[in-house]
Amino acid sequence: MAHALALGRRSMGQAWPNPAVGCVLVRDGRVVARGWTAPGGRPHAEAAALAAAGETARGATAYVTLEPCAHHGQTPPCAEALVAAGVSRVVIAAPDPDPRVAGKGAAILRAAGVEVVEGVRRAEAELDLAGFLSRFTTGRPWLTLKLAATLDGRIATATGESKWITGPRARAEVQALRARHDAVMVGGGTARADDPRLTLRGMGERRAPVRVVLSRRLDLPVESELMRTARGIPVWLVHGAGLREAAGAPFAAAGAELVEAPVAGGQIDPAGALEALAARGLTRVFCEGGGGLAASLLGAGLVDELVLFTAGLAIGAEGTPALAAMGLGALAEAPRLALVESRAVGADVMSVWRRGG
Repeated sequence: MAHALALGRRSMGQAWPNPAVGCVLVRDGRVVARGWTAPGGRPHAEAAALAAAGETARGATAYVTLEPCAHHGQTPPCAEALVAAGVSRVVIAAPDPDPRVAGKGAAILRAAGVEVVEGVRRAEAELDLAGFLSRFTTGRPWLTLKLAATLDGRIATATGESKWITGPRARAEVQALRARHDAVMVGGGTARADDPRLTLRGMGERRAPVRVVLSRRLDLPVESELMRTARGIPVWLVHGAGLREAAGAPFAAAGAELVEAPVAGGQIDPAGALEALAARGLTRVFCEGGGGLAASLLGAGLVDELVLFTAGLAIGAEGTPALAAMGLGALAEAPRLALVESRAVGADVMSVWRRGG
């Protein structure tokens, strides 16, 4: 199962809207085939492994990180495919909460006389599959917030200089994090100030993450790096409800997809924005700021994981803070996260914090 989990991680950021699943087929103590979800979600991991195994799948044990699907979509159910291939035993890490599956996959296998073992390394699988699971349990994607700041929590000098606070090793780590997510998200202020491309660099041939910008009024430059590349790499612009059609027309003409979200307190409602992204199939979103968006996501309790890169320099109080004002009156109101990892990345420190540990 550890091998199946490692295979599933290869599909992170590539498989949406489907889960990133791994499958290993073992017969007579030997691995005869393995598979993982292909880019775009098909073929599924089980189908890929069975195709590689051929007749050697008969009598084998299948180790699968998520309950095999039970519904007919673009392909037949994986549970039925395992039965047809003659697999004698299926070991499952995590159950599938999709109402079309939700125990039905395991039931198909048992009804056909296949031995089913469930819950093996379930916690690890559920962490790897957190984005897919979150779409069904919370109605939104898994959200990772990335911050890169100085020792005193600043992201730019008083003049706006911010390149580069962290070193090349940390920036390479950010690229790897982007590659494991379905989308990279920033606020409109960051898009205007930095004119980012938000693309993958040094990650080989991978499905590029969707580039998402939250801007209530779409007061963004049409002549920007994002718009110039929108036809080759998807750009989704999340705007407030009730926006005039003419305001979005130049962006749509440039190739961007317009996504409407509710407005609360004069700003895009962050929970509503994430729900709109989940409805379009995104399971894992990587937010790279700015400070206003980061503060609103934290304040709303929507950050599942915070990745903080801390550089060994100080700017002082006149610098731009990593987080905008959150309006907290007491420590008890502040969001608390649990540290799960801390390590040196070149000259910087990377720490990973998660909600609920």
